[in-house]
Amino acid sequence: MTPDREFIPLNIAILVVSDSRTEADDVSGKTLVDRAIDAGHHVLEKKIVPDDIYQIRAVVSQWIAQAEVQVVISTGGTGVTGRDGTPEAIAPLLDKVLDGFGETFRMLSYQDIKTSTIQSRALAGVANATYLFCLPGSSSACRTGWDSLIKEQLDHRTRPCNLAQLIPRLTER
Repeated sequence: MTPDREFIPLNIAILVVSDSRTEADDVSGKTLVDRAIDAGHHVLEKKIVPDDIYQIRAVVSQWIAQAEVQVVISTGGTGVTGRDGTPEAIAPLLDKVLDGFGETFRMLSYQDIKTSTIQSRALAGVANATYLFCLPGSSSACRTGWDSLIKEQLDHRTRPCNLAQLIPRLTER
């Protein structure tokens, strides 16, 4: 962090992808909301949608079309079984893929879940000047993703570089 810069909160939308979770029992989405707010960001909206690529894509498309949404973080649907389809829903929307996110997430996850990390299809990229991060559905994966990767990249004080400083609506200030 660089003390010569003040923190600038970003506007974040959280998407929980699950065929079984509800607001009453959603731990992963709540984990992301709590961490984003604790870091000083604004959570504009949180939604839960079934693991259906068209419903996922519809919600994310709506968010990336809104100028006030700067970041979208999803949790769930990144595995290889059943209806897991978050990467297939999100990838066509991306203008650019941040390959290093998935690679680094799997490297970090390996410390906890060993070779099971190859089943994670964590993904990140940018669409319409909005950053998108797709994390696995476990609350542990959400903590790893936020604490070890996303938090610092969404803080423009992070050196040598970060994603926040590249957000057009932030750099126009």
